[in-house]
Amino acid sequence: MNCRMCKSHRLRRFLDLEFTPPADSFLRKEQLREPETHYPLEVVSCSDCGLAQLSYVVSPEVLYRHDYPYEASLTQTGRRHWDEFARNTCQAFGLTNADLVVDIGSNVGVLLECFHEYGPRILGVDPASNIVRLAERRGIETINEFFNPDVARAIVRDKGQASVVTGTNVFAHIDDVDTFMVAVDALLNKNGIFIFEAPYLANLLDSFQYDTIYHEHLSYLSLRPLIGFFGRFNMEVFDVHERDIHGGSFRVHVARKGARPVSDAVPKMLAREERMALYSDQVLDNFSKSVQQNRDDLRSLLHRLKSEGNRIAGVSAPAKGMTLLNYCRIGRETLEFITEKSTLKIGRFTPGTHIPVLPDSELLVQMPEYVLLLAWNFAQEIMQNLKEYRDRGGKFIIPIPRPHVV
Repeated sequence: MNCRMCKSHRLRRFLDLEFTPPADSFLRKEQLREPETHYPLEVVSCSDCGLAQLSYVVSPEVLYRHDYPYEASLTQTGRRHWDEFARNTCQAFGLTNADLVVDIGSNVGVLLECFHEYGPRILGVDPASNIVRLAERRGIETINEFFNPDVARAIVRDKGQASVVTGTNVFAHIDDVDTFMVAVDALLNKNGIFIFEAPYLANLLDSFQYDTIYHEHLSYLSLRPLIGFFGRFNMEVFDVHERDIHGGSFRVHVARKGARPVSDAVPKMLAREERMALYSDQVLDNFSKSVQQNRDDLRSLLHRLKSEGNRIAGVSAPAKGMTLLNYCRIGRETLEFITEKSTLKIGRFTPGTHIPVLPDSELLVQMPEYVLLLAWNFAQEIMQNLKEYRDRGGKFIIPIPRPHVV
């Protein structure tokens, strides 16, 4: 095993979340009787470039190809974020209907839909066949493949080169990032820009967001490792912005070396990482201890509430919530059910813990005294949407960064 960005073999484990099933492998009732594969979920840090990554890679065919249940956020918060991304990109780089924007891992096409409203031609690439069908129903042309150099060349042949290639919560999911960048290089025109978003490691460590660690997220990104990595492809990071989405993400702008002036934001973020000692063993080990403490505190809170005779359910079933449930060993003995908006998950059971997933409407029917809010990154919007539950006396348990009741 080596660092996927600098190829160093000097890797050090700092976090072990034990063995879990893939976070999006929601089960049908008949599958509950079948064996369920669990994979190691541990994070290592590269002593040379600083990249944090999983030690074990689950095949992307297993994770994405069939029956993938994730739909890009359709919350109002999510929609505002995608619209801001598309609008700012089109304005900053003067995109017109002559320009092509290609989104890698485009899912149901929410971001591309926003780009289309501002003028450019759009195209998606996504390996999940069920998700691609949903995108096409929305009128988003999508290639049903894993993105690679062959797909890039086919796009160039049929559509021309892209002015912008995007990847939101995708770049961190890729194991062979070298081949991915060969494909990006082939797809972009001379002045083209690669823009990606991912959860930012500094936020993950600072707010104990260990539930964002799961098998789809192969890398936990920060700026220093990326600088060296893109340099190997004669590219450079020329701008970076932090965003509130997903508990704290960063948006990274990459172009060919010298093609764009480098913003002051780049050296400022590098200096901040240095001040935080982001890559030090002490910071990483302290994070690991905080994760264990969070698990103990959450289990203690839930046990106390149950022992007092309260009923508890879960609200929303994001992938991050599955890491939390499995690592903290929270199952049906604690949560009676979990409610969801996504029809791709309703009627199924959570991976590993086998908690039934029901529609949101069941919350008001069954009225448990407490609900564990698993999509804590959308807490305010979800609690507002569930105002009637709250008005009738229901209470919310928010697990991250510290377990507490609202």
